[in-house]
Amino acid sequence: MRAIVVNQPGPPEMLEIQERPLPVTRSGWVRIRVRAFGINRSELFTRQGHSGVAVQFPRVLGIECVGEVDDPADSHLRQGQTVAAVMGGMGRDFDGSYAEYCLLPLTQIMPVNTRLSWPELAALPESYLTAWGCLVDALQVRAGHYVVIRGGSSSVGMASIALARNLGCMVAATTRNPQKFDTLKAAGADYVMLDGGEIALLIEQTFGRGADRILDLIGTGTLCDSLRSVTRQGVVCMAGMLGGQWAFEQFEPVVAIPSTVRLTAYTTHIVTAANSTARLQWLVEQAENGRIPLNIDRQFLFEDIVSAHGYMEHNLACGKLVVMTA
Repeated sequence: MRAIVVNQPGPPEMLEIQERPLPVTRSGWVRIRVRAFGINRSELFTRQGHSGVAVQFPRVLGIECVGEVDDPADSHLRQGQTVAAVMGGMGRDFDGSYAEYCLLPLTQIMPVNTRLSWPELAALPESYLTAWGCLVDALQVRAGHYVVIRGGSSSVGMASIALARNLGCMVAATTRNPQKFDTLKAAGADYVMLDGGEIALLIEQTFGRGADRILDLIGTGTLCDSLRSVTRQGVVCMAGMLGGQWAFEQFEPVVAIPSTVRLTAYTTHIVTAANSTARLQWLVEQAENGRIPLNIDRQFLFEDIVSAHGYMEHNLACGKLVVMTA
């Protein structure tokens, strides 16, 4: 089989297509024939070498995929069954989905019934499950909330815009690129703001008050400003690092967090088949019925993985990047 291997950290050119033997199944693990996979910024950071000692090279990246069960081993799944898989150490603790076949733990494999094409299905799992977790589990949004998605042109950002609208919220999205305004509007944003690092005044001018909820996908560079931009009892969730930095050099909680404002976070490490299969099936059905957009910016062939990573690294995408294995 063909696999995309990173032998050592570096630029996109470090992604090399190699021939490898099929992975051998074992108890609790299932071999998947990968049909398509989405590209995620966390894979870009891993390829650049920013994941620390947790990732050993050489490594096959890829934290999500869609495809068919090739060898179910001792699982309840059946050969040929359509499935999706996300996280659980994929592409970090063990080889991931940048391959024609991958061996994955049963705990991360979600059977789905769908009439979507492979690239359409591949646009959903990581982006929309993350968006759901941020909005529903972490921020606990409800109809009527004024919600701001900071970093709206990312794949998770655009999924969050669509879901927040689906949940009955008034939604504003931010971007640093005015050329992406129309795309964010088309994704469902009621308002689009140019994000120069400080948005509290823009939110006040837009909503007439602070936001009820802010999903900050940019990271520590904007988090303190987000905390200043919500109402009393407002909630901010940090769930990304589009700005390229996870940690604060200095952080004083009693200064940075206004009184009565709450700060939370969300990561997809908690996503498993047990808690997400039904949720993903609902999302698939919403997409099939046109209630949420797929937000595919561009599709790439397997052989074009270097170009795909370069496209993301230069922040050209406005939505999801999907790679087809064949």
